[in-house]
Amino acid sequence: MSKTSINKLTVAAAGLGLALSAGAGIASADPIADSTCTYTQFVSALNAQNPLAAAAFNASPETQSSLRQFLAAPKSQRVEMAQQIRSQPASQPYVPVIEQTFSVCNNY
Repeated sequence: MSKTSINKLTVAAAGLGLALSAGAGIASADPIADSTCTYTQFVSALNAQNPLAAAAFNASPETQSSLRQFLAAPKSQRVEMAQQIRSQPASQPYVPVIEQTFSVCNNY
């Protein structure tokens, strides 16, 4: 995924209106990069967990495309992408809902 796509994903996350988070610890599993969820599972979980964020996501074709690209990437690339998102100060307020959604999306 290009840097532009990473930036779009970060901006998309910002548009979701997510809450502030500290991010995952080094020794812990990464709910974002380690996820085995499909796009449909993620969207279903987001709709159930955070309808306001889901509405913003569903209204943004760019955000949807960025998520599809992220999910299609190999795990090594998802790890790098997740680290980039977490390292950008502008994305810090938006990480928790993304993490929460990835943590539960296998249930959908």
